[in-house]
Amino acid sequence: MMKVCFIAYVSGIVQGVGFRYFTQQQARALGVSGYAYNMDDGRVEVLVSGDKQQVEKLLEWLKSGPRTAKVERVLIEPRAYKEWVGFEIQ
Repeated sequence: MMKVCFIAYVSGIVQGVGFRYFTQQQARALGVSGYAYNMDDGRVEVLVSGDKQQVEKLLEWLKSGPRTAKVERVLIEPRAYKEWVGFEIQ
């Protein structure tokens, strides 16, 4: 299996609505690692690393997020693969 790493910047109503918590649940269910972080500008930064197919599933989920959020835009950038342990909320 091919291992990949991406960083996503999620814009919209994504802070104060449990976005990081639900992202963590999805990531753990998919078996990918990384983190979700509230940025000062109101976006959520999500770094995700793992098997390509599972990472792509999480990136697709980010485009809608949980029911409590209103995702307006997701900017996705590839990163050099790095092994992460677990999926954390920062």
